Amino acid sequence: MSSATASARVSRLFVYPVKSCAGVEVKEALLTETGFDLDRAWMVVDAQGRFVTQRQLPRMALVRPQIKLSEVVLRAPGMLALHLAIEAVEEPVTVRLWDDEVAAYDMGQVAAQWFTDFLGQPVRLVRFDPEQRRLSNAQWTGGVPALNQFSDGFPLLVLGEGAVDELNGRLAAGGLAPVGIERFRPNLVLAGLPAHQEDRLPALRIAAAEPVELRLVKPCPRCPIPNVDPATGESAPGVLETLLQYRRNALVGGRASFGMNGIIVSGVDQTLRVGQDVTLEA
Repeated sequence: MSSATASARVSRLFVYPVKSCAGVEVKEALLTETGFDLDRAWMVVDAQGRFVTQRQLPRMALVRPQIKLSEVVLRAPGMLALHLAIEAVEEPVTVRLWDDEVAAYDMGQVAAQWFTDFLGQPVRLVRFDPEQRRLSNAQWTGGVPALNQFSDGFPLLVLGEGAVDELNGRLAAGGLAPVGIERFRPNLVLAGLPAHQEDRLPALRIAAAEPVELRLVKPCPRCPIPNVDPATGESAPGVLETLLQYRRNALVGGRASFGMNGIIVSGVDQTLRVGQDVTLEA
């Protein structure tokens, strides 16, 4: 790689224990082979075992996890808390995530009923099987094997604060309210970049105890989930419509891209922390 300048820092970190439910903002996160520890470790599936998300059920945004030492606690309006022991599962099952058949574990009837009651349709909760090797698309990773749990397709999503600032300026010009970065579900948020500079960076190096290198491999194509207000679970079209005005990307079929999917080149088992310096590989 050529020139490198330390001109960014880690400003925010997010973990999403249950796919498509609210994220947990953390000050530090352990980097594992599949991304941040516990990220997308659980997933909601329908009666046929196919994944469901805020695309179909925007109310999922109102399920708020809390990560504790040995459990994840889920809370939602009108519901008693659901406690998930991190090391407990029930029967093995096979579920479907996009085109992948994925080995998983059912989390039992109590969890299934909790989500069914809140979401208003029969669903179940499953836990990723750690023996499953689910790989990112090698066409984007350059053949580098990149493992995932229940993420859409890559271990990490990286987004610069500047991209959201620019979007909010455009929303304001259109008479729409500003939005928070939570709508875009990043894992790693960077401060100090011009808007969308992350699109043009092949790699990042983060100053952890041992060097961490992340390769940014694919623009993140946006579905309607950014239209969902995480505070209310209600969807309105303004955010995606605005993105489509200036962020259409031929690399992802003309959809709006926002943020970059990343894979881990080195640094598994290192801890990322808010405030760490980031070296940009240009």
